[in-house]
Amino acid sequence: MSGYILAIDQGTTSSRAIIFDSNMKAAGSGQKEFTQIFPQSGWVEHDPEEIWASVVSVVKSAIKKAGITASDISAIGITNQRETVVVWDRATGKPIHNAIVWQDRRTARLCDALKIKGLEKKFTRKTGLLLDPYFSGTKLSWLLSKIKGARARAAKGELCFGTIDTFLLWRLTGGRSFLTDATNASRTLIYNIAENKWDDELLGILDIPAAMLPEVRDCASDFGVTEKSLFGAEIPILGIAGDQHAATIGQACFKPGMLKSTYGTGCFALLNTGEDMVLSKNRLLTTIAYRLDGKTTYALEGSIFIAGAAVQWLRDGLRVIKAAHHSAELAEKADPSQNVYLVPAFVGLGAPWWDADARGAIYGLTRNSGPEEITKAALESVCYQTRDLADAMHKDWKIEGERETVLRVDGGMVASDWTMQCLSDILDAPVDRPQVLETTALGAAWLAGSRAGVWPDQKGFAKKWALERKFEPKMDDKTRNAKLRGWKDAVRRTLTTG
Repeated sequence: MSGYILAIDQGTTSSRAIIFDSNMKAAGSGQKEFTQIFPQSGWVEHDPEEIWASVVSVVKSAIKKAGITASDISAIGITNQRETVVVWDRATGKPIHNAIVWQDRRTARLCDALKIKGLEKKFTRKTGLLLDPYFSGTKLSWLLSKIKGARARAAKGELCFGTIDTFLLWRLTGGRSFLTDATNASRTLIYNIAENKWDDELLGILDIPAAMLPEVRDCASDFGVTEKSLFGAEIPILGIAGDQHAATIGQACFKPGMLKSTYGTGCFALLNTGEDMVLSKNRLLTTIAYRLDGKTTYALEGSIFIAGAAVQWLRDGLRVIKAAHHSAELAEKADPSQNVYLVPAFVGLGAPWWDADARGAIYGLTRNSGPEEITKAALESVCYQTRDLADAMHKDWKIEGERETVLRVDGGMVASDWTMQCLSDILDAPVDRPQVLETTALGAAWLAGSRAGVWPDQKGFAKKWALERKFEPKMDDKTRNAKLRGWKDAVRRTLTTG
């Protein structure tokens, strides 16, 4: 077998495919954006057929650019945007509705109703999650209620539910594989992460038929083979993990206490807690970091809904920059005497606030404020939100002795030296940027490559992690504390909950 591994990275705004060679270096890639659909304020949808077409297109492009054929690929690893819901007809494979995206807030009232009934503690104890529209369960319940006859059809086994990984796997295998992995299952609000199984009680509360659920497997497992007609050869699919879990693996955060944060559309920080399923007292999430060889490793997670999306807003909404990489250049020109804060609650606030009704706001504007100050505030907002997550994590999970937090970062935003220095300053901690920034795809590829026996095991993979640059804090405590006080005041003014 060759050492070539294909990683399919299906994200929120684009689909990517990367071919890695036997040395785990990228040999060819393809990327394609797809349509973002906003039916109402706070609603976000995707067309599953467009996602599927984009995945096929980028895989073919990556194979061509790598100068290989499908028969040269030993295995495929899939990583995906999490919590996004797709329901399709088991007989035809056709979706019955657009995918409801993780950012979508349409089920906020349903979540509130469940909280009023006193059910949040039950959901949290079993799933590690909070009752928030972010997660798949209430989205799926809403869809079954709104599409005529859907719940009855689902109960008869005529409909399939899946997150994006399951939908892609179904299509790639010609409907032969109806599976998911433990990490994606752990984000649905209906999967018991302590017992590693779909939870009948929670399914009953949300009125979701068990007949429509996929089988859950380890992250590295035999998930089937692709249809030969798609790429010219049957390729084994041997790895699946949700994007943030794949990034945790790609960053080789295999030891308890290791922390990574991915800066894409949103920002997601995961702290490996090992075999300990730590239930947060600070409104963080408890999740399955990964499950390998039947052994579950847990993590604390903080989810920020808007990170890179704030830069997209600067580009597409305000049109103050022409390209994302121009944001740091503009921020550097900002007047340092102005204290402008952007609270990017465009689709509500995530951890540790969890306010679905909050909306974006800018504070501290003066007559002299302009694109430079607003751009700087947008980039700083990502750093402030990360600090909120890190503080909450340290309160929830403590180990004996002194320890220094080092954050391993990845995602599109981390290419900006200005932003990473700002992050280190606000955190008052080192920030490590790896040589390989495509850690999400690399993590999915490692799951498949190690399963196929052509890539190193966990220990060997961890040794290959390499630092590109370490950012150390340079800001004095007085300045940092003043900035943090201003941020907390801005958040307080934005929150709609007590």
